Amino acid sequence: MRRATVAIVGRPNVGKSTLFNRIVGGRRAIVDDRPGVTRDRHFATSEWGGKHFWLVDTGGWFAGEDDALHSGIRQQIQLAIEQSDAVVFVVDTNAGVHPVDLEVAQLLRTHGARVVVAANKADDLPNNVSHLAFHELGLGDPQPVSAAQGTGSGDLLDRIVALLPEAPEQPPEGLINVAVVGRPNVGKSSLVNRLLGEERSVVAPEAGTTRDAVDSPLRYHGRTLNFIDTAGLRKRSKVEDEIEFYSALRSERAIEQADVCVLVVDATSGLHAQDLKIAQAAWERGAALIVAVTKWDLIDGKDTTTAIRGEQQVAQRAPFLRAVPFVYVSGLTGLRARKILDLILDVAAARERRIATAEVNRALEALVARNQPPQRGGQEVKLYYGSQVAITPPTFAIVTNHPEAIPESYRRYLEHGFRETWEFAGAPIRIKFRRKRGRR
Repeated sequence: MRRATVAIVGRPNVGKSTLFNRIVGGRRAIVDDRPGVTRDRHFATSEWGGKHFWLVDTGGWFAGEDDALHSGIRQQIQLAIEQSDAVVFVVDTNAGVHPVDLEVAQLLRTHGARVVVAANKADDLPNNVSHLAFHELGLGDPQPVSAAQGTGSGDLLDRIVALLPEAPEQPPEGLINVAVVGRPNVGKSSLVNRLLGEERSVVAPEAGTTRDAVDSPLRYHGRTLNFIDTAGLRKRSKVEDEIEFYSALRSERAIEQADVCVLVVDATSGLHAQDLKIAQAAWERGAALIVAVTKWDLIDGKDTTTAIRGEQQVAQRAPFLRAVPFVYVSGLTGLRARKILDLILDVAAARERRIATAEVNRALEALVARNQPPQRGGQEVKLYYGSQVAITPPTFAIVTNHPEAIPESYRRYLEHGFRETWEFAGAPIRIKFRRKRGRR
């Protein structure tokens, strides 16, 4: 599902981060009374009225400051305005119309149709009418809200989601969205160019050349593979400049939209913790996964067991990667690059696979006969039957008398058994336990 983007902007200490936390339902952003605390940008997913969106918390707009930090924050806010579907301009009703508010309003005025003025700290609603003063900004009716108390937040969200685009139409049948992801400068663009057979993505030795997610379709064996060559993902703490921040946001959105993710890992530097986090994010969101170890031609002294040993070490750190195919390639020479296309078709087919109910139950009976579920305090735990209830990713429901008593280890045992039976290579599968309904 493609989510819209909503940016929160305003001068320092007006409650932007408090409003961000209120909307996403947790303390995701740092809140402090000192101005300028939000230096790193934060983003999270949220939902209201059936509409899902990304919410971006930006730093405060400083006026008359020429140092690099404040200049970067101003650039970031300008990017937020340009690249978001809706903008929430937060002002402080206690302070009234501030000169910096007028400066930000001037910047927003040409985008007025996408802007909602959130007049924050209106704690005495409906008696508080101090928000009316912000009509002076020329951005429509200000929406009074108390981010700290939650008062008026529902009305504000109603106005925000009314600005968001409707959900896109279903993609064409046969389309496979492929997100090529990984840390900066591991060879993603070189690999995509090799697969596409032309220089569609800029390739440079400097990290971070690809700033945006670029779509490139390729017809292969009757399917359309839509490659998304994304900007490199690195730790949030290292996302230092505002352009790279939005590149990371677009990359996460690409993972969210992808049917298949190709995680590109640099063979010369090995698998980093951030690579594992990217793989985990794709897996948890239900995308099929392939690990492409690039620059394999640069590894000296490798033999037939080098790759096997490496995969075993990786599986110890992240057991779910045992189910993921690895391919060892070179974007420069084209070594095994074509195999990636075949693997994409394979893992996409596994993600779309549907198993007949009779087959599910035969496999389930065999697995239970081999290893009974742990018993619960003298009560027998029974697994009655199962069926596949969804695809993309394959999801199975198993009916039991005590779903809460089945440990995670046994769920993993069943998942491993299903994988052995049907070879869901590269595709995550879900197993849910449901309580058997009694007779009425």
